[in-house]
Amino acid sequence: MEQKIKDALDQIRPFLQRDGGDLEFVEYTEDNVVKVRLKGHCAGCPGAQMTIKGVVEKILKESYPEIKAVESVL
Repeated sequence: MEQKIKDALDQIRPFLQRDGGDLEFVEYTEDNVVKVRLKGHCAGCPGAQMTIKGVVEKILKESYPEIKAVESVL
């Protein structure tokens, strides 16, 4: 499952990189939560939570319904 998530994140990554940001896969927990770390401009962006929930989480949950949530960690 981790590799599938990483592959999906690789599809999202170019959109973040356009604005000087990026994200890194950290962990897929036993309770089906994906943890990512925002990097670059995304790390301090006021809209980061919206990006995580509105873009990353939405795309991952559409592809893999078993995912419960996506969270950003430091």
